[in-house]
Amino acid sequence: MGMDGIIVSLILATPLVGAAVILLLPERGKLAAWAALFVSLLTFLLTLHLPAHFVPGQSGFQFEETAPWLANPLIRYHVGVDGLSLWLVVLVGLLAPVGVVASWHSVRERSKVFYALFLVQQTAMVGVFVSLDLMLYYGFWELSLIPMAILIAMYGRNQTEGGGAHAALRFFLYTFISSAPLLVALLWLYARVGSFDYAVLRGAIATGALPAGPLCWVSLAFLVAFAVKVPVLGAHGWLADTFAEAPVAMGMVVAGKLGLYSLIRFHVGLFPVQAREAAPWMIGLAAIGILYGALLALVQKDFWRLLAYGTLSSLSFCTLGIYGFTLTGLDGALLQTVNEGIVGGALFVMLGFLYERYGTSQIGQYGGVARKAPVLATLFVMTGLALAGLPLLNGFVGEFLVLSSTFTGVNKGWAVAATAGVILSAAYVLQLVQKVFLGEQSAMVAGQLSPPVSQQGFPSGARDLRGGEKLVLVALVALMVALGVAPNTWLEAMEPGLKAAASVANPLKTPAASPAMKAGANGMGGKR
Repeated sequence: MGMDGIIVSLILATPLVGAAVILLLPERGKLAAWAALFVSLLTFLLTLHLPAHFVPGQSGFQFEETAPWLANPLIRYHVGVDGLSLWLVVLVGLLAPVGVVASWHSVRERSKVFYALFLVQQTAMVGVFVSLDLMLYYGFWELSLIPMAILIAMYGRNQTEGGGAHAALRFFLYTFISSAPLLVALLWLYARVGSFDYAVLRGAIATGALPAGPLCWVSLAFLVAFAVKVPVLGAHGWLADTFAEAPVAMGMVVAGKLGLYSLIRFHVGLFPVQAREAAPWMIGLAAIGILYGALLALVQKDFWRLLAYGTLSSLSFCTLGIYGFTLTGLDGALLQTVNEGIVGGALFVMLGFLYERYGTSQIGQYGGVARKAPVLATLFVMTGLALAGLPLLNGFVGEFLVLSSTFTGVNKGWAVAATAGVILSAAYVLQLVQKVFLGEQSAMVAGQLSPPVSQQGFPSGARDLRGGEKLVLVALVALMVALGVAPNTWLEAMEPGLKAAASVANPLKTPAASPAMKAGANGMGGKR
């Protein structure tokens, strides 16, 4: 089997081994940061083996590994990758070195602990995407909460006011409490079926071997846990405080990916009947969430909270696409999940650089930054336009597929509401660009006032992007263009896994993407 037979385990093990090594290193200068950068780059290179050797069009899982773990209860180490998880694993690998670079100058104390926990978080996230045994999945799901909560508490931006500890506790309680019913639901399924294996459970549920009444409650437990993690509107109470306090490296990955993947794989995939019953509610929450998040983003005075509510709006597009149960919508939802990781990560990094230099997240204190940092301003504008869905950038493709499928196959009213959200997203992005980068220089940016946080080590108004920062952000923006111009490169690998989810959720017909719709989504008008 060669490398294909162990690649997933290597991707999982490399950050863990790296974390252990970093903890053994002396606390000396940037040694821990260099080690974390090396480990994260190595992990990213390992993830690239997956798309390089992935067979598009092949149904089922590839790169599978299975081995016994516990005999009673029967838990197996069973991992694998399909089109649904492929690019998400690569995305986690990509964002890891970006997070290290973003933390290079901001993490000055207890750096060994920071980078070790950061690498553990990478293993946990990859584990969620590749686990095919649901108890193994649950272990990685819970593990992902611990480094995040600890790092928010230790490295929150308002430590003197207890903001970090408060945000960490809020995040942990929301996500941990909502996950407790998920564990109960998993144990109930095991008691009935005798296995935690994804394929075995899916087969048992599909054949009607489980009673419908309890199964409804089980599916609800899954849905609640995943909805909080996304977060879906109404379960987003932790989001704004977490974005305001989380270190940049953790804020980049805290929302979206794990929950959205789990909704497709383990809610729609395992419980198609119950998912269709919940679909009207989820579609309504998603459409309202698009508008609600964008409207709140428009009135924020703090750019971290603006990014939080903008993220809520962007992620709601993904939920809307998932619960329309069309292949086009699922394509758009998964592509938008990847897009949000890239765009949201880039925005987090750039806002982190602004905060590092000027020590404040209050939008009103900025103005005219483009004169001092033209490269940062240019890259920020391009990233903001990608978030707003400008054609030829990646944000357009995912939104177009979701809106098209909603309009033609779900509900025209909700599609119109979601389209209004696109307009509002452009408004808050352009407003942020205007207030921060354009216009007259504020006193702080001009250097007439000292920055509120002087320990960052840079005088007020100091410098544009450094070499490493520029390299990372240019690469992310180039990726946004590539995804916008040639989305089919990514969509072709995704579709086999998504077709299975769409056909299971809609057994009366096999949903198919319109060729014209896909050609329109392709920025170059190419054919699939």
